[in-house]
Parts: sequence; structure tokens; C-alpha cells
Amino acid sequence: MPLEQILVLLAAAAAAGWVDAVVGGGGLVQLPAIMITGLPPVEAMATNKLSSVFGTASAAVAYARSSKVDRQVALPGAGLAVLSAGLGAWAAAAISTEVLRPAVMVVLLGVAAFVTLRPSLGALPQPQLRTDRRVVAAVAVAGVGIAFYDGIMGPGTGTFLIIAFTTILGLDFVSASASAKIINVGTNIGALLVFGLQGHVQWALGLGMAVCNIAGAQFGARMAIRRGAAFVRVVLLCVVVGMVARLAWQQFAG
Repeated sequence: MPLEQILVLLAAAAAAGWVDAVVGGGGLVQLPAIMITGLPPVEAMATNKLSSVFGTASAAVAYARSSKVDRQVALPGAGLAVLSAGLGAWAAAAISTEVLRPAVMVVLLGVAAFVTLRPSLGALPQPQLRTDRRVVAAVAVAGVGIAFYDGIMGPGTGTFLIIAFTTILGLDFVSASASAKIINVGTNIGALLVFGLQGHVQWALGLGMAVCNIAGAQFGARMAIRRGAAFVRVVLLCVVVGMVARLAWQQFAG
């Protein structure tokens, strides 16, 4: 592999780690960079998961040290996510992404509109929303529904988790992002196990990119914690717009 291409992949991994740590959606940066190498889509997705799992775990540790993680939801959700994402990865070959992309674009546009029209969303915690029933709902939505989607396709998983936690549990954006990282570790592990057993992972490439992904994730997590919910909200909207644009390009120009 040419040196220039290696440097591009390392830079993309660092940028992806930063984005993932703040709001999720690092695959928007890292996956296209991997696909430029000519790897088949499934191998690119698998290698992306290998790099991402290290960066996401690193960000989760940084958030946990600041006591921002909602462990009551994140830990059981992460356990379910390993299984659900694994099932999603196993089903990925049987489900056409051409069918999924339009639906994901519509959902992401809805997310962008929702966050824009509700500027107070995620700005401050709303503990009055939290009930036992909502906790169970949040665990199910994150650990089963969103995790299964991550195994099949992936773009926007972290963003969907953040929106789920802010709307269902009333968490602020920083706490929601912190809790999302724990579950995202589970989704990455579940999908990676299946992709690894199927022989799709490029281990040397993925592990090399993981080093830069960790560096970017540490920087992103600390910046999100330091700058707060308003910063996370702005980055979230930017990432959502970017994901919609990329999915639209894949759907209509690919």
C-alpha cells in the first residue's frame, strides 16, 4: 500500500475517533477512506469495526472517569448490544442496503429537524422524565433496535443512541453521548465477532488505524466534557447533515 494512502487512512481514523467520541458517526469519515483502498464493502465495514471498537472503548473510559455515564442503562444495554449487533452483522448479507438507505435518510432528516426545532433538547438534564418503564424502554431501544441496525449498516448509530437517551430519559447531550459510548462498544464487539468468524477483517490495517482512532477519541471525549451540551448539539447537527449527504450520494450517484 502506498505511503500516501496509509497516511490518509491514519488521518481518517483520528478524525473518525474524534467525531465518534463527541456524537457518533465516525464511520462517515473512516469507512469511505477504507473503501478507497479497494476492499470489498463487507471487508471495509469489518475493518472499520475493528478500528472503531478501540476508539469507542477509549472514549467510554474517558467519559466514565468524569462520572457522566448512566450505568443503569448503559451496562445492560451494552450486554444486549453484543448479541443484537452480532445478529445484525449475520443478517447483513441478506438485507439490501439499497432498501435501508432511504429509510435511514428519512430518520436522520427527522432527527435534524427535531434537534433544530427543540433547542432546549439535551441542553440540561430532565430527571422528571425518568421512570422505571422509560429505563426499560431505553435499554430495549438502544441494546436491541439500534444495536441490530449497527450490525446491518451502521451510519448514525451513535447519533441515534444520543437522541434516544435525551428523548426517553431526559439526559443532557454530554451524559447521553457518554452512555452511548458504552453501548457502542457492545455493538462494535458483536458485529466484529461475526465479521471475524466470517473472515472479513483485515487485522493489520484495522489495528494500525486503531491507534489513531484512540488518539482522536481521547481528544474528542475530553473536548465534549469540557465544552458541554451546546458544543455537542452543534457537532451532532453537522454530523447528521453530513451523513444524509453521504447516504444520498451513495443512493443516487452510486
